Amino acid sequence: MTSSATAATTASVPRTPGEPAPAAPAHAPGPARSRTVPAWVWALPPVAVLALAFLYPLALVVQQSVTPDDGGGVSLDPYADVFASEVFRDALSTTVWLAVGSTVGCLVLGFVLALVIAFVPFPGGKAVARFVDVFLSFPSFLITLALLFIYGSVGMANGLWTDVTGSADGPFHFLTTPWGVLLAEITYFTPFVMRPLLAAFSQLDTGQLEVASSLGAGPVRIIRQVILPEALPALAAGGSLVLVMCLNEFGIVLFTGAKDVTTLPMLVYSKVILESDYPAACVVAVVNIAISVGLYSLYRVVSRRAGA
Repeated sequence: MTSSATAATTASVPRTPGEPAPAAPAHAPGPARSRTVPAWVWALPPVAVLALAFLYPLALVVQQSVTPDDGGGVSLDPYADVFASEVFRDALSTTVWLAVGSTVGCLVLGFVLALVIAFVPFPGGKAVARFVDVFLSFPSFLITLALLFIYGSVGMANGLWTDVTGSADGPFHFLTTPWGVLLAEITYFTPFVMRPLLAAFSQLDTGQLEVASSLGAGPVRIIRQVILPEALPALAAGGSLVLVMCLNEFGIVLFTGAKDVTTLPMLVYSKVILESDYPAACVVAVVNIAISVGLYSLYRVVSRRAGA
């Protein structure tokens, strides 16, 4: 008999005056509450994948960097040898100035192009903005090959020059110099600055621009006092991304054929492929990783303090 039927039967039985009311029947115990899975259990699979795909190879690189080829256990001699090498110091300085120069060029060019696309109406403006998204998926060596077809030793520019002047050689040979690498990196990485800028400009209140224009502010003043403050977080994000990517860029330097340009990634390549010096290559790789992580951490601290 169910509890409701029992209660109805009990209520229908007459009681004598002064008799206490019968106690209500106890409810049947419900099903046991299911136990929730701890949050750390769900974090185990991605942490395990990250450890196997990234942390374990990184640990092997660090271990190899302190293990000389002649054995003898853990030693910092590979670091001392690499830091004392003039080739390493030249590669480090070349990497830094190319990365900084490319970042500055990308910031300036990307800001100007994003201003034109966002605020200067012209036919095909939306198509150009969509092309920026597509450009981000291009591999870096593809842009370098395009520049080689135009400005290479046997490229179109030199071919046109020889056809017009009749000379045996053209004047364009800068792609095999540091300036050619700088041009290629600026060409390839500028859309990485433009993308966050276009997103920031799309959220900008155009009423502020109209009010500033109605008060007599010129285009330069509007850009400096209205647009630029709103674009600073996007510039910081795009610039930091470009800086880190330029520090680790390998394909552009390799495909330009710039023999006198040795960056840290190129030095790792030469130490492994040409010299088979794995401890020295791992030392250079650890230094490159440390610089990249340090710059990214600095960017995060600055952006957090700025409220970006």
